[in-house]
Amino acid sequence: MKILFIHQNFPAQFKHLAPALAARGDEVRALSVTGPAVPGLQVTHYKIAHSSSKAIHSWASDFEAKVIRAEACSQAMQKMRDEGFVPDLVVVHPGWGEGLCIEEVFPGVPQLHFIEWYYHFKGGDVGFDPEFNDERIAPGRVRAKNAMNLLSLEQMTAGYCPTHWQLSRLPERYRERVSVIHDGIDTQALRPDAGASVTFHRDKLTLTRKDELVTFINRNLEPMRGWHIFARSLPQLLKARPKAHIAIIGNDELSYGAPPPGGRSWRQLIWDEIREQVDVSRVHFVGRVPHQTMIQLLQVARCHVYLTMPFVLSWSMLEAMSVEALVVGSDTPPVQEVIRHGENGLLTPFLDPQALAALVTEVLANPERYEHLRRAARQTVVQRYDLNSICLPAQLALVDSLVRKGA
Repeated sequence: MKILFIHQNFPAQFKHLAPALAARGDEVRALSVTGPAVPGLQVTHYKIAHSSSKAIHSWASDFEAKVIRAEACSQAMQKMRDEGFVPDLVVVHPGWGEGLCIEEVFPGVPQLHFIEWYYHFKGGDVGFDPEFNDERIAPGRVRAKNAMNLLSLEQMTAGYCPTHWQLSRLPERYRERVSVIHDGIDTQALRPDAGASVTFHRDKLTLTRKDELVTFINRNLEPMRGWHIFARSLPQLLKARPKAHIAIIGNDELSYGAPPPGGRSWRQLIWDEIREQVDVSRVHFVGRVPHQTMIQLLQVARCHVYLTMPFVLSWSMLEAMSVEALVVGSDTPPVQEVIRHGENGLLTPFLDPQALAALVTEVLANPERYEHLRRAARQTVVQRYDLNSICLPAQLALVDSLVRKGA
């Protein structure tokens, strides 16, 4: 089979599926704007011709940016076609618009779309936290962000999304064409390690599982993933547990929403708010680290805190559960789909930093009470999200079924 992947930052969510297809002998190519080279795959990077218009209506700016990307990707697909490559299947993340012209360039070729997020003015991340509830965000602006999503849903042959929560956000008429298949967690590689340790070289400090380490992970530290709530829990937590240390993984950049005022990052803004209230020698900002370093931190952690507004679930929470970290998660829908309070983890109200501090304090003080939750957490991931026994086989089966239908 000949399969074309399209993702602006390939391989991203396709980091397991694309190599698996190539490994079994399929011809796999990819179109991307950025992203690394992938051994065994032919990845073509294309350029965006121009930027968005400066004076465009704010409601239309998102759609224009995606149309610009769609045009560039369409030209790259045309070049492939003219050179003789016509895929049997196109697998695309349509969130940035690149998939708009697939049917025009490759008519009749089945399309498998990775469905990540459908926007709503209510019930999701928009307006969830009163602190960031900007009344200037009109419902029309949120609705307009779905324009490209709807075009994608109309033209896809089939889709898949990682969680039932994400599926529930789609208009009902499209759901029957979308399968729930997670990206997959390699539970054989991500296992608990009783002998794990981690060293903070700047502080000349080494911690093991005997120590009170709390971890918090964001790609970028910002409100969508609860950075402000976690930070505000620290004065109470560190006062209650004088031997506890906090490891914070994440950058100062912006992944979601608007930047804070004043030119600072969200990390800086919230940290400046609370830093005088904590022992800063016990708070370790480690930035963005190699994946293996992140896993070592999770293996050592007595408690891992994962917070998110009602949005997409992060891989890191499931990876933490896979290594038997005890997760204290927000009681929001994406987390509640996985964690059952008191069975395989603990839940806390997203908007209540005091409740978070109290729960983490209890976990640090009485780790033996929660050992069974660690084991149950890993079992959940093995049974529902394992890469090699569940998720990847399901993705491959979906690919094969679409190619057979299109033949």
